[in-house]
Parts: sequence; structure tokens; C-alpha cells
Amino acid sequence: MENEELKATEKEFLQRMHKTAVEHNRIAPELYEKYNVKRGLRNADGSGVLVGLTEIGDVHGYVVSEHETKPVAGELRYRGIEIKDLVSGFQKEKRHGFEETAFLLLFGKLPTKEELKSFTDILASKRTLPLGFKENMILKNPSRDLMNQLARSVLILYSFDEQAEDRALPTVIRQCIDLIARFPTIIAYSYQAKQHYHGDKSLHLHQPVEALSTAESFLHLIRPDSQYTKLEADLLDIALVLHAEHGGGNNSTFATHLVASSDTDTYSAIAAAVGSLKGRKHGGANIEVIEMMSDIKKHVKDWTSEKQVAAYIKKIINKNAFDRTGLVYGMGHAVYTISDPREEILREHAKKLAKEKGRSEEFELYRLVQTLTPMLFAEIKKSKKSIACNVDFYSGFVYSMLGIPGDLFTPIFAISRISGWAAHLIEEHVSGGRIMRPAYKYVGGSKQFIPMSKRIPVEA
Repeated sequence: MENEELKATEKEFLQRMHKTAVEHNRIAPELYEKYNVKRGLRNADGSGVLVGLTEIGDVHGYVVSEHETKPVAGELRYRGIEIKDLVSGFQKEKRHGFEETAFLLLFGKLPTKEELKSFTDILASKRTLPLGFKENMILKNPSRDLMNQLARSVLILYSFDEQAEDRALPTVIRQCIDLIARFPTIIAYSYQAKQHYHGDKSLHLHQPVEALSTAESFLHLIRPDSQYTKLEADLLDIALVLHAEHGGGNNSTFATHLVASSDTDTYSAIAAAVGSLKGRKHGGANIEVIEMMSDIKKHVKDWTSEKQVAAYIKKIINKNAFDRTGLVYGMGHAVYTISDPREEILREHAKKLAKEKGRSEEFELYRLVQTLTPMLFAEIKKSKKSIACNVDFYSGFVYSMLGIPGDLFTPIFAISRISGWAAHLIEEHVSGGRIMRPAYKYVGGSKQFIPMSKRIPVEA
């Protein structure tokens, strides 16, 4: 069969079978209630089903008293340390904190000065990719999606590791440190390759510099002239710290636990987490916020008018504007009810940067949307549910002020969260031991085998 004819056959086949695929895969909604299925591993009140224990991250956003969920101010702790204390701690000492945060997550304690220097030096020495990797795995096979390229690169790194199948804890820790060090380089080179091969831009490839922090190194690698300001590096470092960990229940971290519980290799488990983070319901929310805010800026004439902004938000909630989903992106969270501590920290720094970049008017529009949305949701949906602004609401805005393109928003999330994934991977190795195997109930009924001559073809 000729190529064009085969393509036409495939297209017709897919169109014809679409309805059949839907028909035979749609489960009646009432069956979930009948069998008390925890859809999305959520309880009826929206809280997560308890499936594991962790000592790494604690996300606190509400309390349950007498079977009622009561909103409280959000708290986030890394290994028991409040995130606000962690950030203010290294800021007061006028240094970057991501490396220290990664050490804390991996090993459960704050490093001494000597331990931090050794850890930082090891990370810096491992940023360079294996010989031939950049040329053969990234430049020869550029991807239009950087998260796809990252997942592929993680799996390929398996082939460069002579101990890839070694499950001994020292080896797993070494592999995790390798990945934390190499994620920024892989992503930076993948971005440059995409810009060149899919965007007709000049190809700028810089060697990693060992003396730089993770935030500085990444900015050095993605900028054509390698230039960045201290404020830019400081703010990116804070963003990396804020995104590094969020408990064991978020989708990508749970994916790490799930896949690692099968006793697979480190690279397979982390690649699964990357695939999860790529999902639009997980790691891509900050891009959705940027697009939504661009839409608001386009349709609201006076950004300072509470009346005009509120009217357009109402249209979004009523599915009459923007993407017609009814979602105000960056507002609401699965755990946080009153506030997201990460958002509070990032908003404070976003305000300062907006003033420096001449974008204070835009920042105030963000603040207005943040203030109005909970009230409008309550009014339109007749709901008493608390809606907190989450970290995604400001992170994209911050990245845009840093001159970082949207293609890199979710990959930056991965640069940060690999430290949390690695910590959970180690925890699974040490305290797991049992493969995760939740139950699914079959509700499809019984059917008889039909001879080929009596089967009825599907109509288009």
C-alpha cells in the first residue's frame, strides 16, 4: 500500500473508531458512588486518600473538626522546617538557598558549612553532560516540547551509567545527585536546540561554570550573552526553593513512589515523574495564568477599575470568556484554603521586581484579580468554599519579568522538583518495600465471543 493511501486509511479508521472507543470506555458516573470509589484518590470532602507516610514535606491547609473542614492559613515545611523560616534564613546570610534545600530534602538535616560546600562542589562538578550526550541525544534529536526531551534524556542517561541497575542506597543517592546537577544543563541545551532547529534562531551553547549556583548556572546557560543580574539570580533561586517539594501526594511525587515501589531503576522512576509534571493539570498551570492574564489585559480597558475587572472575571467563571472552562487559573488549591505560603513569599518579591522593571501597574492587576476572584466564585457558585491564590499565580509573572520564555516555565519546575522527587525516591527505597497495587472493580459485564463472519462493522 502506498504511503499516501496508508495515511488516508489510517485517518478514516481513526475517525470511524473514535465513537466506538468512547462508547466502550465510558463508565457511568453513578457507579463510582455506588461502589464508593475514591476518584482521583480523593475522599468525598475533597481531601486526599491517605496512602503513605513521609518525613520529607508537610503541606497543611485545613483542619477537620467534628467532621467539618475548617480553613486555616497554609503552612509548608521541608523536613519539619517552615518554608518562610528556611527562605528568610539563607536570605539573611545573603546567599542562595537551593543547594542547601536539596541537601535538607535528601538527607533530612541542614548541612554544616563544610557539608554544604562539599555537596555544592559535587553538584557543580556533575553539571557537564556525558561525552557525546549533548550532540547525539539533544542536538541531533531536538524536540518541540522540552519536557518530552527531558524525560527522554533521563532515560538515556541510564545507558551512560555502569551501575544503572544497582539498587544499593549509596548508588541511588549518587544517581539522584547526578540528576539534580544535570537537569538545568539538559533543559538549557534542549531549549537552545529547539530555538535553533524549530525557531530558526542562532545556536548558543555555553559550558557550565562550576563556580556558579544552580540559579546562576541556568541563567548563564539560557542567555545568549550569559549575562544576568544579581536580583534575577536571587529571585530564580527563591523560586527553585519554593517549588522543590510539596509532600508525597502531588501527582508527580506520587508517581515517583508508585513506580519506585515496583523496584525499578532510578532513571525510570524519575522519567515517570517528569511525564506527570508535563501534564497540563500539574506543571503547566503558570503558563495558563499568563495566557489568562493576557486575555484579561486585552479585554479590560481600565486595569485599575474594580468594576471592569470583576465583570470580566465573572465572564470567565461563567464560561463565557477566555478558554470557556470556568477556571480562574492560579486560584484554588487541593490543600490550601486561606493562603499558600509559597505564593505569599513570591508575591512579595514579585512586587519589588515589578517596580524595578516598570510593571507595577500589571502587578496591581494581578493583585486585583487575586482579591476579587474568591468573592466572585462565592457569589456565582453559591459556595462557601475557601479559595486561596496558589504559587502558580505569580510564578509565571516573575519568570516573564526575568525574561524567561514560556517554554521554560514547566522545565524550571522540574529543575526544582527533582530534589523533592529524589528525596521521596530514597524514602521509598528505605521505608517502602511493598509494590503499590490499588484495586479497580470490573463493571463491564460479560460478553460472548462472536465468530469473524458474524461481526458487524462499525459505521462512520
